[in-house]
Amino acid sequence: MPSSTLDLAKALIARRSLTPDDAGCQEILIERLKQLGFKIESMRFGNVDNFWARRGMTGPILCFAGHTDVVPTGPVEQWVSEPFTPTEREGKLYGRGAADMKTSLAAFITAIEGFLAQHPNHAGSIALLITSDEEGIAVDGTVKVVETLQARNELIDYCIVGEPTCVDKLGDTVKNGRRGSLSGQLIVKGIQGHIAYPHLAKNPIHLAAPAIAELAATEWDKGNEFFPPTTWQISNMRGGTGATNVIPGEVEILFNFRFCTASTVDSLKSRVLALLDRHGLDYSIEWEYSKPYLTGRGNLVDAISAAIKEVTGINTELSTSGGTSDGRFIADICPQVIELGPRNATIHKLNECVELDHIEPLREIYQRTLEKLLK
Repeated sequence: MPSSTLDLAKALIARRSLTPDDAGCQEILIERLKQLGFKIESMRFGNVDNFWARRGMTGPILCFAGHTDVVPTGPVEQWVSEPFTPTEREGKLYGRGAADMKTSLAAFITAIEGFLAQHPNHAGSIALLITSDEEGIAVDGTVKVVETLQARNELIDYCIVGEPTCVDKLGDTVKNGRRGSLSGQLIVKGIQGHIAYPHLAKNPIHLAAPAIAELAATEWDKGNEFFPPTTWQISNMRGGTGATNVIPGEVEILFNFRFCTASTVDSLKSRVLALLDRHGLDYSIEWEYSKPYLTGRGNLVDAISAAIKEVTGINTELSTSGGTSDGRFIADICPQVIELGPRNATIHKLNECVELDHIEPLREIYQRTLEKLLK
């Protein structure tokens, strides 16, 4: 008999899968899926293991997406129990990846097993997209699998990403989108010189200060129904030689926008450049971005909201808060992407854990969503 969701979660947590090392987690999942009749495609890009699994040849396709990699543990001696030894204590399951996101992966599998036991001839197709490169630089993981599927016109109708989304209680929050991220490396140039002879130099920090103040005070947009207004923040600022008597020749400013769908990458870039030009700065700038995604109310949001209500009694809240996720890549081939997983209170922290009494209800929510969309 297949093991329970808890047993499977423990088996995954016991694998030391630090990004991008999968450490055999995907083998465990693949073996279970093969027994259910899934066609498995292993896709290794660079040093990253990924797989795409599908059962069924027709639409709609409901895909479960997630990652087997975890972040480093931090000081092991500060953990109450060994991070890669799954431990039950005081009603919780402890271990690195317990919340982010090996419990979700386990619940994916057991939900599918339960659904197929009752509905072996279900409508549509079930799929899984699993990577080991979500917690890292995310260039050889989900994005590459999506590109492969897109190239052969294999699209997805619904996708559930197992990221930990809940705040206080299981099911209280579903992510139906994420803000975009636009980072800039701005270098403002001046003329280096002796601090006692400022008339012979140009201090780039002084020159940049009015522009920085205006950037910080600018209203970029007002947000919309699902997103808060776009924000701009400096993350790092560096200039000078380290000496107290030298005016620096340049200053480097690293900044980031977290932007909503009320703005675009192009509109934000053009407004920044216009502002810098207006201040007469001699500068260079390099950009890096990931785009936002948003799933409005529809079949997937309705189905998972109803499943949460049935299992937990909670009216879930739709949210677009937090950082980026692999949902931003999947949205290129899937019009309806949401994220639902355990509470996120301990993710990336020492003594990461998930409540034991949340594990089977999470599995049941996933299974009921399958029933609503593919029964």
